[in-house]
Order: sequence, then C-alpha cells, then structure tokens
Amino acid sequence: MPLLVVGSVAIDNVETPQARRDNLLGGSATHFSYAASFFTEVQLVGVVGEDWPPEHTALFQSRGIDTSGLEVMAGGKTFRWTGRYEPNMNDRETLDIQLNVFGRFNPVLSEHYRRAPYVFLANGVPALQLKVLDQVPGCRLAVADTMELWIQTAHDDLKTLFQRIDGLVINDSEAKMLADTDNLVLAGHRVRAMGPKFVVIKKGEHGAMFFSEYETYVMPAFPTENVIDPTGAGDSFAGAMMGYLAENDNFEPETLKTAMAYGILVASFNVEGFGLERMQQTTRDDIEDRMTAYRKMLSF
Repeated sequence: MPLLVVGSVAIDNVETPQARRDNLLGGSATHFSYAASFFTEVQLVGVVGEDWPPEHTALFQSRGIDTSGLEVMAGGKTFRWTGRYEPNMNDRETLDIQLNVFGRFNPVLSEHYRRAPYVFLANGVPALQLKVLDQVPGCRLAVADTMELWIQTAHDDLKTLFQRIDGLVINDSEAKMLADTDNLVLAGHRVRAMGPKFVVIKKGEHGAMFFSEYETYVMPAFPTENVIDPTGAGDSFAGAMMGYLAENDNFEPETLKTAMAYGILVASFNVEGFGLERMQQTTRDDIEDRMTAYRKMLSF
C-alpha cells in the first residue's frame, strides 16, 4: 500500500572522529523514503532549492519513490546541515544549520497523495504536521516524529498533534523531556497517555522500546561493529517500520513487533556508511539475511 512521507530533504556535511564528508544527500524524509522503499511504494513530499543536484532525484526514482511531491523552489537554496560526532558516535554537535527553502515549506498535497492510507510526518514544525493531517482525513495510520526544539517552543501544538495521530516515534531524550522524568519506562507510558495509541522510543545502539495500552517491550539493536555515520539511523528505522506495515497493510500487534525488528535492521545498515552509501549497496535479501541472524540471536 502507498506510504506518504512529509519532511526535510537536505544536503549534509558530516564529520566523525575518522573522516569528514561534505554534500551528502540527507534529511529526515530522504532517509525515511529510502528505507521504506525496500518494502512498499513511497510518496515523498519535500522542498529543495535550485542548487539541488538532479542526480539525487534520479536516485529516489531508481528506488521507485514517487517524487512528484518534491518541490523545487525558484531562487532558493536547499536545507543544509553540518554536524560533528563525538568519539562515542552517539553524541553529536550541530555546527551549522541553514533552513533555506525548508523554512518556507508549506506542503499542499495532490489529490492522489491525499488518498494515501499510510502517512508519516517526519520531524518538522508541529503546526505544519497538523496542516498535513488536515489533508489526509481518510488515512488508516498516521505516525509522527518530533524533536526537542518543538517540545520546548511549540508544546501546545504538539499536544494537539498527539491527540490526532496513531503513533509517535521519538528518541529517549525527547521522551524524557516530554514526560518530565528520567525513567524511560514511565516516560513511555506518560507520552502514550498524551494521545498516541502507541509510542516507539528509539535508543540508538540499545535498540528500541514499544508502548501501547496492552503491551510494553524492548527490542535490542543488531550488533554492528563498523559504525561509520549514524546520521539518519532513526529516520531509516521509522522508514523500514512504516514500510513493512504498509507492505502488509495491517498494524496488528504482531505485525508492529516485526516491523520494529525490520526498522532496527535497516538502521543497522544505514550506520555502516556515510549518508546513503551503505544503503545503496543493500538489497532486500541482505535485510532478510540479517533478519534470520536477528531471530537466531533472540532465541534462547
């Protein structure tokens, strides 16, 4: 089934303790779309400037991603982010951020996109995410992401958003901030009580946690020795998770658990290269091979 994603498409400069790479294809919607494309048809909505390299659009299209919703804003420049990772490869510092055309992003969905049954609102201004929701009243599953900036500056809009979405995917620090507690289990339950039917908390190298009214569980990360660039790992996790749900056209508890496993595995490929480099070398068979190893790892 079609999966619609609305979010940032960017050019990244990434510095790690081992290397630096500039002008990488990045952005939340980018990593999400590529990961989801292993499983289902993806409809990408974003905005770029006139400096946008056409080969990036060609890469999306080579994955079967529908880019008719990717707007090229005349006279503008593409969103750019520069970041540096600490030696532990978990903590990072934003060195420079230029919103450029993304700061004026105002998505208006086509009639075709408005019929998407599965919708993911990648990290963005909550008021904009709400506007997108207004345009997809018939979607079967709407899931969103957010960040600490919006928790601090747009809390009221976030509370409204949480009442309207089915699922929320956030990281551990965001969950703790939202719930005003350092206890991650308590944070998950408190955030779910704010409105979403389920909450997924990403824990980086420690996997992910799931919270619903009926069950709570933790899924470990896949052991990955060669971490090159963690940028976009969380978005890849969400993309694979949502892609699997759309592929199976259901979000029953067992399907959700398997979808989370695929999210963890696709994210484990993402971190093994800068930008999308490792993902471009990955096939669905590679993912299934890693799933076999993951299932064996969890059996006892």
